[in-house]
Amino acid sequence: MVSSVKLADLWQRLGYRVVMVCMGSPPSSDPSSSGRTNREVVSDTLVIYRKKDIFFKDPWNYGIALGFSGFVMRVAKEEKPDLIVINKLLFWTSLVGIRLRLAGRRFILLTDALVGMTWWPRGWLPKVGAFLYAWTLGWLILCLAERVVTFHPQPANLLRRLMISRKTQVIPTGIDPAPYGRRNDQASIHNDQNVTLTYVGRLESIKGVEDFLATAASVKLDAPSLRIQVVGWYADGHPLVTRYADRADFTGLRDDIPTILSQTDIFVLPSYSEGLSNALMEAMASGCACIASEVGGNCFLIQNGVSGLLFPAGDREALAAHIRRLLSDPAKRKAMGEAARRRIDETFSWSVVGEQYRELFQTA
Repeated sequence: MVSSVKLADLWQRLGYRVVMVCMGSPPSSDPSSSGRTNREVVSDTLVIYRKKDIFFKDPWNYGIALGFSGFVMRVAKEEKPDLIVINKLLFWTSLVGIRLRLAGRRFILLTDALVGMTWWPRGWLPKVGAFLYAWTLGWLILCLAERVVTFHPQPANLLRRLMISRKTQVIPTGIDPAPYGRRNDQASIHNDQNVTLTYVGRLESIKGVEDFLATAASVKLDAPSLRIQVVGWYADGHPLVTRYADRADFTGLRDDIPTILSQTDIFVLPSYSEGLSNALMEAMASGCACIASEVGGNCFLIQNGVSGLLFPAGDREALAAHIRRLLSDPAKRKAMGEAARRRIDETFSWSVVGEQYRELFQTA
């Protein structure tokens, strides 16, 4: 989980020692590991424990690791943490909250979305599963948490209905904006013949990548020099890559995102459901003109018409209109990019968010 990695980085900067327990394959063999678990000492302030999981692909995008709760209890007994934080409601990892509370241990729950309540997968069967999961185990975990932190505002009436409004607050994950910005040698204003249109993220149905590619390809018919770029991992033979390879550049997984975004003019995030998107925060910090679907944390990040543009999820005509508007108005692209960077600096930078987490931990 990207948010877990970034929060671990932020908390270390605040002076905390962080022990992460997560699901996934270990990076390498370790003599101290046993069975399907692994312990990695990254530094004096970061230790990572992993338990191998089984991952169900799109549209579920869900991992299961049998015995994970017991594993966490053993780690907690060994490490003796002062605070226990669970990230992401309704991930398999969050189920440990039930066992922790039964053992008399308090925990803080962080989540960027309320799956099955305000965030939905694609497809009717996953939606039904998410709904049932949310209003049974999900509600129980929310009630058992000592404090609940959401990365973006949730409906007040829903929080009251869940009976957690008094213990819930909003603290975004935020971002360190230092590595992000425009390229020094990049012209401040491009004409429509030199524009790069970028999507960064997984090639999954929930992310609306097909909407992005279909819309961008149609716009490219009138602006043939438009560069369409998709940055993110994909499996060999992915149907979208096969269909659009002649009109879009698929870069695969990259570790130079700041450089890629510094050369991006328009960034698009067309998700059908979204929490607080790290990719969108990075694009805003880079001064990109951003277009995002009007869902979840996108509405918290972007002030529509000022620091970006919002459109109804799945509305390809509205998305195309926004892209064409920005293509034809370089000054608007520049102004929106500058407003997006200010929005990050003032509200979502780690200098601001870090103090909110410090206060949370000191009062928990």
